[in-house]
Amino acid sequence: MEFTLREIAHHINGEVVGDHSCKIVGVSEIQNSEPQTITFLGNPSYSKFVLNTKADAIIVNAAGDLKGRNGIVVANAQLGIAQTLELFYPAVSNQPFIDPTAIIDDDVHLGSNLTIGPGCVIQKGTTIKDGCVIGPKTVIGSNSQIGENCILHANVTIYNNIKVGDRVVIHSGTVIGCDGYGYVPIKNGHQKIPQTGNVIIHDDVEIGSNCAIDRATIGSTSIGEMTKIDNLVHIAHNVKIGRGCLLTAAFAVAGSAEIGDFCTFAGQVGIAPHVKVGNKSTVAAKSGVTKSLEGGKVYAGMPARDIRKHNKSIASINLVEKLYKKVDILVQNAKTDLEKK
Repeated sequence: MEFTLREIAHHINGEVVGDHSCKIVGVSEIQNSEPQTITFLGNPSYSKFVLNTKADAIIVNAAGDLKGRNGIVVANAQLGIAQTLELFYPAVSNQPFIDPTAIIDDDVHLGSNLTIGPGCVIQKGTTIKDGCVIGPKTVIGSNSQIGENCILHANVTIYNNIKVGDRVVIHSGTVIGCDGYGYVPIKNGHQKIPQTGNVIIHDDVEIGSNCAIDRATIGSTSIGEMTKIDNLVHIAHNVKIGRGCLLTAAFAVAGSAEIGDFCTFAGQVGIAPHVKVGNKSTVAAKSGVTKSLEGGKVYAGMPARDIRKHNKSIASINLVEKLYKKVDILVQNAKTDLEKK
């Protein structure tokens, strides 16, 4: 596959700087590039590679970043490279096919143009709508619903009574609808609380590999449309997650918490049960949310608080350490003076 720089610029709505007819046959990293490829500068820390990269062109945010090299100027270099990758690596369309080893109950409702891989199990009362791809050894429990044009990769498990919207992508090893963690302490043990609810995954959600989303005790655990979930994320029973959220690796949220729209959580953030996080909140890595947070702010720390207060607190700790060292020096000097006397 080959494109000129002009053709790529047209596709990504950018402006060519340099040779419009430069031929590009692939995409590479700026620090590990190859001739006849295009790369991008999405982070200023990589600008040191611009002059020596072997790539024939660079996608940048400003013409000055090119330092005399061929390139394409766009409003957002990361978006530009994403669109360029789509150009060079278009989505592969699967040929509709149901593998003969798939086990499909008689009263399952199947749409058109489906791909169902070997070893799949689809139980009674389930509906799978048009254009879905179900990977090998995926299990879909009874009375569930999978919307149009979904992709469930290999070894996904969907429990009973789960609703999945349209254009949802679920990666390998993820489990949707397992029991929530609910027990009542009793004498000599713990009484399990029946988990009778379900999970609702709305349209255009993507869920990474090896995640667990628990069914509600009563009612629904829900994931809002356009939310993107990284690998190794745990979402407990009755959690409500809003639209367009970003949940990164090892994020965990306890039961009945509510997260607003367009929130971002960095890696290893933990959220306590029953708290509410307002719309457009951002929580820094390894923070612990122990109480409800107002929307539209950035939070950090354990417990999570406004990042400015968090940074001031860290600065104060560092200052105390410096003062301690100065006091220690003064004490040692005083001891020396006393010994001389």
